[in-house]
Amino acid sequence: MVAVDDPVGRGLVASLARPDGNITGPTWDVDVETYTMKMLQLLKQALPKSSRVVFLGLPDTPRDDLKVLQDLAPSMGLMILPVGIRGPEQFDDAFKQMVEQRADAVIVGADPMTRPYRKRIAELATSRRMPTMCGWRKWIVAGCLMSYGPYPEDMYPRAADYVGKILKGAKPADLPIEQSTKFELVINLKTAKALGLTIPPSLLARADQVIE
Repeated sequence: MVAVDDPVGRGLVASLARPDGNITGPTWDVDVETYTMKMLQLLKQALPKSSRVVFLGLPDTPRDDLKVLQDLAPSMGLMILPVGIRGPEQFDDAFKQMVEQRADAVIVGADPMTRPYRKRIAELATSRRMPTMCGWRKWIVAGCLMSYGPYPEDMYPRAADYVGKILKGAKPADLPIEQSTKFELVINLKTAKALGLTIPPSLLARADQVIE
């Protein structure tokens, strides 16, 4: 596998340390609490006056990202408002609901319901003047405001290493699954301008990539 998130929760492997099957490889899976706290800190730095943040995604996933967000957000002075979606036909109503809830920003869950529609989500967010925090650089290219997540180019060479070991006789069940260790912050200044936002220079200086 390459870049699969939450392989244990999905039932693909028994554990990260010992897959105990015929599947192994690098994973997007991370320490959810540490990653989520960092994402909230970056969002708060970009939008210091924010207090109400929507989490947009599937209502139920194997790894409960929403619960982690709701547990950590109060320490940042934030309240998480869940808006669940089960199909692309619900996106318009979801963003109307965000406006009605007076949300200051939206964190987009990285799940199978949102990933294929990142461009549409970005367009709806911009039209509603809703800043977005997403998980990967692809979302920023599609028009979202900020992303913080695993560095995609780091995954594929590591997957090749696994292939080499297996071709030399190693058993997948004996090869521990490696978690992401490199993360990147990407900011879309074109989207910031469209939203009428000024990103703090200190945050821009920390970004790994700025799209202008």
